[in-house]
Amino acid sequence: MSNSQTGSEGVAAAAKAQAVDMKLEVVIVPVSDVDRAKQFYASLGWRLDVDIAKSDQFRVVHFTPPGSQCSVLFGKGVSTAEPGSAQGLHLIVSDVVAAHAELVERGIDVSEVFHDAGGLFHRGDEEGRVSGPQPERRSYGSFASFSDPDGNGWVFQEVTSRLPGRADSPVTSFTSPTGLAGALRRAAAAHGEHEKLTGQHDDNWPDWYAEYMVSEQSGAPRPT
Repeated sequence: MSNSQTGSEGVAAAAKAQAVDMKLEVVIVPVSDVDRAKQFYASLGWRLDVDIAKSDQFRVVHFTPPGSQCSVLFGKGVSTAEPGSAQGLHLIVSDVVAAHAELVERGIDVSEVFHDAGGLFHRGDEEGRVSGPQPERRSYGSFASFSDPDGNGWVFQEVTSRLPGRADSPVTSFTSPTGLAGALRRAAAAHGEHEKLTGQHDDNWPDWYAEYMVSEQSGAPRPT
């Protein structure tokens, strides 16, 4: 078989695979004490979907974070991984400061909001953390972290504008009232700057807001 044949077959296989949606539905988190973990994830304000025990050796607990299409599963007899070994689980939020404040209010031990110095944090170097949000609040640049009682590690990451490759279409959708409210606040602030630049009131602000929000989610250039 030639290299050209192999490459052609690979392209064909990839094209065929892309015709089928593959949606990440559940992430398994290994825990040592199911009831303790259940209490913790409930205290985050996450929705309890399932708690089923079929025997003394098998139990499944299923939680979903607000606005998430992917859920978290833990229990007894569901994983051979070491409790606490799940690390770097990312929760995407539109406002990391607000998300941090909510966890503090709920009594959760959460780190300060920080940003990444030159990719060091993502390489596992704690010294890469710099206190405070990313100075320009660039999307993907601001974080906060916390752990469950077993030490499974979670990270808030602030994303307000998706990279072009991470958006499927220019259709704007929001999975929660909080996400929509945050987008409206950002659009209002940007529109205020727009009116300062033009020096006049914009009577067409609803259309401007709509264009801003669609562009923000699709990764396209935003109106100025």
